[in-house]
Amino acid sequence: MTASLFVHPASWFILGAALMPVARRLGVMKVWLVLIPLIALARIHFLPESFGLVEYLGFDLQFGRVDRLTFVFLHVFALMALMGSIFALQVKESGQHIAAFLYVAGSFGVTLAGDYLTLFIFWELMAFASTFLIWYRKKKRSIEAGYRYLLVHTAGGLALLAGIFLLYHSGHDLSFGMFTQEGAGWAEYLVMIGFMLNAAVPPIHAWLPDAYPEATVTGAVFMCAFTTKTAVYVLARAFPGFEVLAILGAVMALYGVAYAVIENDARRILAYHVVSQVGYMVCGVGIGTAMAINGTAAHAYAHIVYKALLFMGAGAVLEMTGRSKLSELGGLYKHMPWTMFFTVIGGIAISGFPLTSGFISKSMIVAAAGNNHQIILLVMLTLAGVGTFLSVGIKLPYFIWFGRDSGVEAKEAPWNMQLAMAMAAFVCIFLGVFPGALYSMLPYPVEYHPYTAYHLSETFQIFGFTGLGFYLMVKYLKPHDVSNLDLDWFYRKGSLRFLGFAAGPVVAVNEWVSNVYRTIGTRFTMAAARAFSWFDKEGIDWTIDGAARGVVDGGDRLRRLQTGRIQHYIGGAVVALLAVLLVVVLI
Repeated sequence: MTASLFVHPASWFILGAALMPVARRLGVMKVWLVLIPLIALARIHFLPESFGLVEYLGFDLQFGRVDRLTFVFLHVFALMALMGSIFALQVKESGQHIAAFLYVAGSFGVTLAGDYLTLFIFWELMAFASTFLIWYRKKKRSIEAGYRYLLVHTAGGLALLAGIFLLYHSGHDLSFGMFTQEGAGWAEYLVMIGFMLNAAVPPIHAWLPDAYPEATVTGAVFMCAFTTKTAVYVLARAFPGFEVLAILGAVMALYGVAYAVIENDARRILAYHVVSQVGYMVCGVGIGTAMAINGTAAHAYAHIVYKALLFMGAGAVLEMTGRSKLSELGGLYKHMPWTMFFTVIGGIAISGFPLTSGFISKSMIVAAAGNNHQIILLVMLTLAGVGTFLSVGIKLPYFIWFGRDSGVEAKEAPWNMQLAMAMAAFVCIFLGVFPGALYSMLPYPVEYHPYTAYHLSETFQIFGFTGLGFYLMVKYLKPHDVSNLDLDWFYRKGSLRFLGFAAGPVVAVNEWVSNVYRTIGTRFTMAAARAFSWFDKEGIDWTIDGAARGVVDGGDRLRRLQTGRIQHYIGGAVVALLAVLLVVVLI
């Protein structure tokens, strides 16, 4: 194996995870949690275009491949790791921090991977590490959700691995590059399915709203940022311009919003909005133009920050009150004013309000659909924007912070949580005011100006009519403590049916086979054993013992001929010599 010397950014998080117990024992775990992301954030600015080239077992592996598309995702991943670690400073369990760091390392590894084997290794690291962020909540629902999450992602990983095998079989090339829609076959679409599952594309999306609300408070903050956005990155890298992604992305945007409007649990609302907002990005990948890919990258960056901010706010409420259902909350603005302030910023940012990051990113994808004359997609994405403002921009903050006073006593979130939320809120506003800071990192030269009179007028009209609609329908939007069925119903019920089948017919068949073996198989086995015993005794032993007896008898006869007298031996030799001469004469 040969390799050039390099330090992979993921190595810092792996090292950080490995030494976390030591840092805790030395009392410097909080410093360690902040130091590692800071090092990674600084390190990504000095990465070469290619590094970590390794030849191993006949495979050419590339652990580092950096271009402008890679950099924008690496930058926001490192920034998110820093904010998430600050938010998690009060967590004393080092295991949670280890899982989070390994999860981030997996995301870095996937983003930098230049070949499918390297990508798959880090892909699976992400899946297994993030599962522990669900299990660490240590509740029955969390344990069950974690198992479902792991099983679903294992299935997606198998689909991805099957596609990788087929790709290697067809061309003996594992390099991770771009596919074309015209030449795509089974291998390419299996790889796409593996990527789409992590992106939560319907109908393989239900794992996300099933798992994220059951994760730990800090675990959900990390999970909303990395899995789906890493999937968006690999889709943008491999499948730009695939029309099926444009259609599914637009469906995602509306599907997630529809469920978010009727949901009651704050973190489930936000989870469904992950589906909706990632739908914009998947649609942008499917459109495939330079503006659409720019919009996808920009929206991924903006979404990671404001979605993390929203999960931080909802998590802070859960941490301080023990509640996350809107029907059990209300009037908290008096107790948690700073958390309310930061969360509202996240709500208007995700809605695409002017002077926020969502305004400068989401509209780029919508404009790309219009420029590409895909009017149906444009209308679907616009309608999804209306639902976003209705559910997260208005409904969520109204029923948590205002509305009917629930009487819940709470206090403001710890300083580190407020600091992390303040950092995320600042980024949301900063990018909205100075969009060039984000546009300068995008893959292609930017020819887009969000602050046009038309765009501002359109946005304010949409917000105005949506706000009026909420005012008129507020009593119908009042949250109720009900469970909404999604497509996860099928694998939930399917798993129960499978367990029932395993406990019923499978057990019955197993017992029947056991009885047959005991009644027939055992008798046959014993009869065969007796037959082999007889053959061994009467056949093999008789032959071997008879031969042995013949040898012994022959030896006895020869021994009797040995008298020990020399005259007998001489006489025998003479007789033998005469016998030989007689034979010669007769012949």
